[in-house]
Amino acid sequence: MTGFVNIYKESGVGSTYVVNKIKKKLGQKCGHMGTLDPMASGVLPVGINKATRLFDYLLDKRKTYIAEIEFGRLTDTLDALGKTEKEGGAVPTFEQITCVLGNFCGEIEQIPPRFSAKNVGGRRGYELARQGVDFTLPSKRVTVDNISCLGKTGEKTFAFRIDCRGGTYIRSLARDIAAALGTFGTMTALERTAAGIFDKSNSVSLEEFLAATDVSKYILPADTAVNFPAFVLTEIQAEKLLNGVYEKLPVADGTYRVYAGCIFWGVGEAKDGILKMKAYCRE
Repeated sequence: MTGFVNIYKESGVGSTYVVNKIKKKLGQKCGHMGTLDPMASGVLPVGINKATRLFDYLLDKRKTYIAEIEFGRLTDTLDALGKTEKEGGAVPTFEQITCVLGNFCGEIEQIPPRFSAKNVGGRRGYELARQGVDFTLPSKRVTVDNISCLGKTGEKTFAFRIDCRGGTYIRSLARDIAAALGTFGTMTALERTAAGIFDKSNSVSLEEFLAATDVSKYILPADTAVNFPAFVLTEIQAEKLLNGVYEKLPVADGTYRVYAGCIFWGVGEAKDGILKMKAYCRE
């Protein structure tokens, strides 16, 4: 069995916990695409068997989040689970917020949270932060396609919709948006509603998936997750490629979904007419 299952992860459950449960259910190697913090809820695409080899081609896909930001308070983790470091800052108006959001669209520089899985000298940032080690994470370039304020949700909180690419930290956005307004900001809720083709509307809860006697109805074919052009090998071309014999093919340079007949082989890259497999998913 090779493919993807689009799990809707509930808040309070870790991503690794979800993957381990599915692995036990299926008896197959599994992995998730893009960790969701335990506090967050939302879609968690889980690759089954060789479909995990496609993750490198999916990580930069567009993702959509609904986040809640509390203004006037900053925690060490940049979310509601952390210890308050600063408070008493002003709560901006809806109009003030919308005026600064344009500064956070496009390619921006962002400093990841100290409490994150970023590697620092061979150790995770959250491990060092918990031990009180003083360290600084370098900024990284991320892409935010769009961000909008959906309105006020509480005395100090506002909801936001963020469309971004892989690697964007929503907690850091909360901190930075607040700083641009001269105050503090902490993320208090987060839901990922979409990740590439995986959407909340076509997701399944972990409980429903584990209870199913026939899980095949929840498994999405591996090739549906990648939207590169298709290239179909003839029987002779497929045999040669499988044996490591590369010959010039009528194919332009680029990345392709490669098929042998109707069977999906994976993702290949062509250069100067030579097609080579980069992520082989055939069972």
